[in-house]
Amino acid sequence: MSARDDVLARIRTALGGPTTLGGPTAGGRPGAVGDAAASGTELARAYRATGEHAPGSDAAVEILVDRLVDYRAHVHRAASPEEVAETVGALLAEVRGVVVPPALDDAWLAALPATAVRVADSREDPRTADELDAVDAVVTAARVAIADTGTIVLDGEPDQGRRAITLVPDLHVCVVRTDQVVHTVPEGVRLLAEHPERPQTWISGPSATSDIELSRVEGVHGPRTLHVILAPPR
Repeated sequence: MSARDDVLARIRTALGGPTTLGGPTAGGRPGAVGDAAASGTELARAYRATGEHAPGSDAAVEILVDRLVDYRAHVHRAASPEEVAETVGALLAEVRGVVVPPALDDAWLAALPATAVRVADSREDPRTADELDAVDAVVTAARVAIADTGTIVLDGEPDQGRRAITLVPDLHVCVVRTDQVVHTVPEGVRLLAEHPERPQTWISGPSATSDIELSRVEGVHGPRTLHVILAPPR
């Protein structure tokens, strides 16, 4: 069995299916996980399913902030939609253009300077990669934020837009409501599993790599700068 076949067999076992494309294992019977799935038995999950901090709690938010800062993201707090707009306006005061997803809360853009051209993008009318590359920034909402790993996840909803719009412009301003913050990865995955068909983008700080001589370089395969605005619950 090749290494690829071994990896795929392990995945099939974990999912409760036969460990090979043809059926059971080489020994002639499914693995233990396959047996459990076939019998309807609930599979044992040894990992932590929830954290000790409730979603949206001050403790969960503080952990998220700590991780984001450690990743060199810039964190801002806003107590109202008006403060969100003021922060967005200040961060984008010098940009020439900003990409806007079709269903982004327009109140968040109320303080954009007149010089910042709003570039609309949607699945029905997408901008090309070259057009996105000519835009300075993008503003989006988020689906969920995971405190333990400092990860923000977008799932392509209309207030977040296509994946491309957050991968090409050099500056990303992401508004995260505090009630979207969960403590652990399993909690975040459960929320995302409600719509498995949606494309996901997992963001842990600005794009960066240290592949060459362990020297950190930012903006290699995504935004060089990430601003996260923590907004009050909807």
